[in-house]
Amino acid sequence: MGIRGLMSFVEDHSNEFFTDLKLRDTKIIIDGYALFHRLCFNSHLELRYGGDYDSFADVVQNFFESLFACNICPYVVLDGGCDISDKKLTTLKDRAREKIQVAHSLSVGGHGCVCPLLTREVFIQVLIKLQVCFVQCFSEADRDIMTLANHWNCPVLSSDSDFCIFDLKTGFCPLNSFQWRNMNTIKGTQDYYIPAKCFSLDALCRYFSNMNKALLPVFAMLCGNDHVNLPIMESILRKVHLPLGAASSRGRRHHRVLGLLNWLSHFADPTEALDKVLKYLPIKDRENVKELLYSSMEEYQPSQVKLQDFFQCGTNVCPDALNLDLPQWVLVALAKGELSPFISDALVLRRTFLHTQVENMQQPNAHRIALPIRQIIYGLLLNVSPHPETMSRNSLPSQTLAFSEVERINRNIKTSIVYAVELPKDHSDLSKLTELSLVTRQTLLLETLKVKQTILDPIPTSLKLPIAVSCYWLQHTEAKTKLHHLQALLLGMLMGPLHAIINRPGIVDLAPGQAQCLAAR
Repeated sequence: MGIRGLMSFVEDHSNEFFTDLKLRDTKIIIDGYALFHRLCFNSHLELRYGGDYDSFADVVQNFFESLFACNICPYVVLDGGCDISDKKLTTLKDRAREKIQVAHSLSVGGHGCVCPLLTREVFIQVLIKLQVCFVQCFSEADRDIMTLANHWNCPVLSSDSDFCIFDLKTGFCPLNSFQWRNMNTIKGTQDYYIPAKCFSLDALCRYFSNMNKALLPVFAMLCGNDHVNLPIMESILRKVHLPLGAASSRGRRHHRVLGLLNWLSHFADPTEALDKVLKYLPIKDRENVKELLYSSMEEYQPSQVKLQDFFQCGTNVCPDALNLDLPQWVLVALAKGELSPFISDALVLRRTFLHTQVENMQQPNAHRIALPIRQIIYGLLLNVSPHPETMSRNSLPSQTLAFSEVERINRNIKTSIVYAVELPKDHSDLSKLTELSLVTRQTLLLETLKVKQTILDPIPTSLKLPIAVSCYWLQHTEAKTKLHHLQALLLGMLMGPLHAIINRPGIVDLAPGQAQCLAAR
């Protein structure tokens, strides 16, 4: 989520709304999505050629090592799949279109920021390597982050302006003023701390005539967030009168934010403010808009999810997920980040977003080559229908096999219908999928990739999957691969073992054999 113009407004009033912190000896709840985007976009990494993942992994490791040096205990909370209500679908599609335009700019030598496709996976790998506690929520993480931070009385680290609205006991530290690269020591000691700034919700309310903080969710909706963007906004703004002195350059820049906050400060509570808002609407529209506004305000209330139970006991109870009656192993794997949000979107919504990357926009998107693989995945997920009541008893088989994929077509998005592959009966029970023998699962994988076991037998264990995937890639004419493409791919596979040999002599036992074997082939 995010509120248009709010973050720049509060940062322009830093002296009024922020306090300086010397952060150490504390827990901190980190918005994982915001962090890996920040580290990816602000570390001078190459974003145009598929991902500078080694350098990104180093940056992530350096970040957490800075926290450890200051005795800061991080808990990373990652967003999961799309909201079950699907109320952000329009916003998600708009962002997908924007990302395509940025990716196109990068592809022709322009500027912009688009995360390479595996950025999130590399981020999670580093968390696991460093034993950083993390959880992947079932859907959007903001409310869960707020609830956990208040339970543990510790700050939140993010760049999402919605955390200026949440009532956080210990405050919100924006990432852009979190100086983890510039650690200092407390005078007269050897104790490190990270200079940071902490946003104060109480200070914001004092600045606007001691307004009731319960009015801030109303402000978020009227100013425009990911859930509500009502056309009545303009008519409301015409009724707003800014105080004297607000016509400065800063005031003009934040006309909407200032006007709304000043206007709302005159109301005692959200009910009074919303009653006033509804009067600007035609009578026939009021009830529907009222329902939308009140339901959207719930997005700023505490969550029922208790992430502290996951971090302390390994149990994660998400009411939304439990109501869907998904297999327990799926819920656990999602929470641990072992399954991506792609899986929960496919399970719950029967729709997935295929994320844009930097590529030739005149060519089919790179996800096309993996369509047969996704059809097998959808087939594995088919036996769990989260919304059986929406399926007619007389539904055609083709309808029950259908999934929607939002993908790039040229420089726009298109929703394509994809049909799952029907699998043998012994693969049809998702709840028992992990109980299948290793041989059965390997056979399914190799059949999906159209690779024979005999091809992989001579290959070192750690390279079997990369080689199998490469064989799949080579079999698809869409790829139009030439010898130099294959040589570059194999060289990339060699770099890991060779790097280990050079930098950790005597530690890596298998790498020389792997490198020699691959080079010989």
